[in-house]
Amino acid sequence: MSSIELHAAQRDELDTIENLMQFYTYDFSEWLPLKLGEYGLFNILPMPDYWRHPATRPFLIKVDAELAGFVTVDNRTHLPGADYNIGYLFVSRRFRGQGVARFVVSTLLSRFPGQWQIFHIDANQPARLFWAAVMPGLDIGGLTLHQQMVDRHPCTFYRFECPSFSS
Repeated sequence: MSSIELHAAQRDELDTIENLMQFYTYDFSEWLPLKLGEYGLFNILPMPDYWRHPATRPFLIKVDAELAGFVTVDNRTHLPGADYNIGYLFVSRRFRGQGVARFVVSTLLSRFPGQWQIFHIDANQPARLFWAAVMPGLDIGGLTLHQQMVDRHPCTFYRFECPSFSS
């Protein structure tokens, strides 16, 4: 059994996440018309305002102490009343299908009780299948589904509440 760790990224680790954004963008190029730049990299604009925003919480994902991806929680919500959003979720292909993303989502939801939204573009078939399989097994309340356009792309939104657990 692998050891999965969700590690709050420190300021000096944000370059690592920015590097991983190339792979995240590569995956998305299957569903969106994203183009490689002249030097073989995607033209990703640096996001210092996103990383500096107080509501943005970046995490590195490690499996058996090996870097396996990243995830961010932010407050860039599209649905009224939602406080939290998963901004980015990327698990390296080698670690997919092993429960890593499911563990990451469950861990984040337990750390941030409150009103959530999670969404994916409908063209992203793996994300559609993942979220449809994961959502029913989470300890959440008031789950509703919404269809909405984001940047001219049809998206599915999950809106729900994560209870706070007192120890």
